[in-house]
Amino acid sequence: MTDLELIIEQTTGYKNSRQNTADYMLARPELLNDFLFSCFEIDNPNHYKACWAMELMAYEKLEWLQPYLDLICSKSQLLTNESAIRPIAKVLYLLIESHYKKTDNSITLTEVQRKVLIETNFDWLINDTKVAAKVYAMRCLFLFGKEFDWIHPELKIILVKDFRLHTPAYKAVSKHILKKLK
Repeated sequence: MTDLELIIEQTTGYKNSRQNTADYMLARPELLNDFLFSCFEIDNPNHYKACWAMELMAYEKLEWLQPYLDLICSKSQLLTNESAIRPIAKVLYLLIESHYKKTDNSITLTEVQRKVLIETNFDWLINDTKVAAKVYAMRCLFLFGKEFDWIHPELKIILVKDFRLHTPAYKAVSKHILKKLK
């Protein structure tokens, strides 16, 4: 077992533990390739722990993910573990938000990557995914809808239809987005 695998295995759900793993990676950018593959190695029972740390890394070094966007976009839609989906949904939101901010160090998503992410977020929104991923999916799709004019009407239909079926957190974000869509 490598040091990286050991660090990921020992990561717990506590914020300090997740942050320690993220800090380990931030201090060792040469391990980023192996680390990101660990996040999406769904046969590895600890892959979700790497996803936890990836989310925290993204807050500090989002630009490090630019060379790995194809991997992130293609593999995100294959995730099935809810503990992996939630942090990846947040990472996708950060990437998409950065893409549309258009600053000097913004993330640049290709058209193909944007289309894959749109599909992934719609899948998370309409399938039996936990509410946190659905909330990030709503936000991502709202941003995409500023570029792709067909998204906002579809998003509105889903949010109105599903509104009464979900938690207060879902309803709060849904209501907020629906107001913006009017």
